[in-house]
This record gives sequence, C-alpha cells and structure tokens, in this order.
Amino acid sequence: MDGRWRRRYEGAVFEIDDDHFHDQCGVFGVFGAEEASNLAYLGLHSLQHRGQEAAGIVSSHGGQLFVHRGMGLVQDVFTAAQLDKLPGSSAIGHVRYTTAGGSHIKNAQPLAVDCGHGSIAVAHNGNLTNGLALRRQLEKDGSIFASDSDTEVFVHLIARSKAETTVDRVADALHQVEGAYSLVFLSPDELVAVRDPYGFRPLCLGKLDGAYVIASEPPAFQLIGAEFIRDINPGEMVLINESGLQSLRPFRTDAERRHMCIFEYVYFARPDATFDGISVYDARKRMGHALAADQPVEADLVVPVPDSGVAAALGFAEAAGLPFELGLIRSHYVGRTFIEPAQSIRHFGVRLKLHPVKSLLEGKRVAVIDDSIVRGTTSRKIVKMIRDAGAKEVHLRISSPPTTWPCFYGIDTPTRDELIAAHNSVDEVNEYVTADSLGYLSLDGLKRAVGGGGFCSACFSGRYPIPVTDDIALRRQLPLVGV
Repeated sequence: MDGRWRRRYEGAVFEIDDDHFHDQCGVFGVFGAEEASNLAYLGLHSLQHRGQEAAGIVSSHGGQLFVHRGMGLVQDVFTAAQLDKLPGSSAIGHVRYTTAGGSHIKNAQPLAVDCGHGSIAVAHNGNLTNGLALRRQLEKDGSIFASDSDTEVFVHLIARSKAETTVDRVADALHQVEGAYSLVFLSPDELVAVRDPYGFRPLCLGKLDGAYVIASEPPAFQLIGAEFIRDINPGEMVLINESGLQSLRPFRTDAERRHMCIFEYVYFARPDATFDGISVYDARKRMGHALAADQPVEADLVVPVPDSGVAAALGFAEAAGLPFELGLIRSHYVGRTFIEPAQSIRHFGVRLKLHPVKSLLEGKRVAVIDDSIVRGTTSRKIVKMIRDAGAKEVHLRISSPPTTWPCFYGIDTPTRDELIAAHNSVDEVNEYVTADSLGYLSLDGLKRAVGGGGFCSACFSGRYPIPVTDDIALRRQLPLVGV
C-alpha cells in the first residue's frame, strides 16, 4: 500500500452511515382512498431508510394538484395541518437521498408542473444514464430547468410530447430516456406507475379496500393495512383511474431483461421486505451461511456491525456453530449532524453511534460481520474500538464481494478512486483496517444466497447492463462503454 493512498484515507472523517453506499430514494402512490395524503405520509415513513434528505407529497382533488415538500425526515416535513392542505383521494410521495442533483429544496420531489397538457407530478427512484445529454438538448431547444435533478427531464419530455393521453405522453418520454427508473406520475384524474425494462429499482403493487397503492417496498403496505398483490414487472406500466387498473407494456419485449440491483438484498431494503418472492431477511441469513463456508475463522463469538450486519451475522454464527452476541450497541438517537468535541476524542463519529460491550469482547477472538466495505474508514475505527475493549483478535468478515466500481443507476457512491478495494488487494485493505484477518463473500456465493437470477452486480464486477455514455462516467471514473 503506497504512501499516497494511505494519506488519502488517513485524514478522512466519516460517520458510520457515510461509509456505506446510500439508499437512493423511495416512492409511494395511492389512488381511490379517503385522505390519500395521510396514507402517503405513513407509506413514506416505512420508506424513510431509502432517503433522509427530503420528503414530499402531491395530492389530487377537484382537478387540481396540491404540493408540499421540505428538507429533512418525513415526520419533520409534515404536520397534521400540512396534510390537511393536501386533500383528495389520490396522492404520490417521495423520500430522497441525493444521487443526481444536489441536496437542496429545489431538487426535492415529487416535481409538479402545469403545462399545455394540464397538471402532472412525478416521483422518481433511479438515475438516467443519458440525463445530462437530454437536458443539454432540451435547454438548446428552449426548455428552462428549475432543478438539478435528472427527474425534471421526464417533465420536459412529457410537456413536449404530441401524444393525446397522459399514458401515451409518459410512454413517449420513456422511449427517449435510458437508465434506471421506478416512477409514479399523478395527473388530476390518473396515477401511472412504471418500472424500467431492466427492473433496476424495485416497485410493488398493493390494494387497500377499493384503492390501489404503489410503493418501492412491500413493508409500506403493511403499515397502512394494505394487501401486497405483486411486484410490478420490469418494463411494465400500470395505469390506475376511475375505470380500475390496466397493465401496459410500452417497451419491446426483447428489451425486457431483469437486472434488479443485488445490493437491495445486501443492504438497501428493509429486512422485512420481499422482492420476487425472495425474503430479504432470509437472503441475508443465507449470505452469512455462505460467508462462513467461504471464509471460515477460528473465533469465540460472532458480533454484527449494527444494524447492517445483523442478519448475516446470525447466519454466520449458525453455520459456524459459534455464539452470536451483540458486542456493539448502536445508539438510535443520533442524527446526521452533531457538535464535535475537541480533537482529543478520537474516532468521535463512530463512538457516538456504536458502543462496545467490554464484558463480551474482553479476551475473546471476535468475528465481526458487516455487509460491505466502501472507503474502509469506518471498518478501521470499529476494529480499533473492539481491540480497545480488550478483544484478543478481531477477524472482519464481509457478506458481499469487494465493492470496486461505482453505481450510476440510482445509488449514491463515491468515485472509483475512493473505493478502497478498487486499487488494493484484500491483504492491503486488511492492512488498512488493521484486522487480524479479512474475508469477503464471493460473487458466486452472493448470487447463490440471494437465489433467483438476473441481477445487476456492476458494483462488484464492473459489468454494466446499460453502457455508460454520459458525463457521469467521467466524474465517477467509469468506462465509457458497458462491458
């Protein structure tokens, strides 16, 4: 490991959550229910883990759209009085973590506009790989953008469409974009939900009495008492109006190839979510089983990094025949900002959120399980914390392969230069995190643990299902063509 690399990482200070890939965004929609905005509010609560920077709801009533958006968590953005100002029996909502566009109120979603065709709102989970190119062309043709988000590209394409109906205008726009998108659109009298032909981001359909609901993850249905019906298929468009629900296929059948993000199972989704019949919790336990087989270790106990490593650690302990212990306790009362004390308190960000249980760790050989290593900064601090608590040995095991490539399909990731495993061997990474040993789950082991097929694993393999042709490729140091 050369000195230049070491200097780059030695001075980095990150919170625990900042050394993970971040969880894109979450979308929710409801049509045909009383107090739809209240249901959207509850649905967004269940999707809060997918984005904590901004939240918004748009409702439809009397031929008009009503909008409220704000920065922060769902419970901070909305009050009962604000929800009362969002009347109607249909609504869409969004929670955001910045992927394309900065962290600013102008980029909060849903976006709602009035155009020659009438009013329309959109909420988007994903990233467009040709978003910048489309934006430049639209601006050249006279379009004026109010945000930095690639989601606004959809709005301009729909406004410029010559198609007669909302669903045809949406389809017209979709045929011009490339990349990852799970979308919900709301007009005064219709809700449209669509998932891109590759199915990168999840999208689900449910029913509540006579109303239909759409969400990024099924747990959003459970909170409001709705019934999960099914996953919306890759390349499927769902139209919901007073006539009921209609499933449409705006894309050519041969373009529909499933490439759902495998990191949904590793980290992003709630453990109680199920996609395509595969339980996220069960998949994470199987990752732990596979990790114990791939990377065995002589240890006295298994400790997860909470909360991301818990299910995999349970599986690892079960397969290895070792005790599972909560040797690290996480504080759930810490926000994303805090007043940092004097420099004399080292590793403050990690100590603020994680607390070692010395009585469990002292004198023990500890197998520590986490879901991934991104920059390595937090792993290094956790290893040191466990050693300081008296552990005799610390063995780090990761329930996914080395993350060596950034994502541009709706996940906020560092540049490739910042990914510690991109330019360093496992031994070199282990030298940096200072563990006694380091082991990753193999990509084949991960795929077997998840089950099913047709996943995007570009962050591990560098094989991108959609070619990277945009400026984002240069900014994130990606190849300019897919592999």
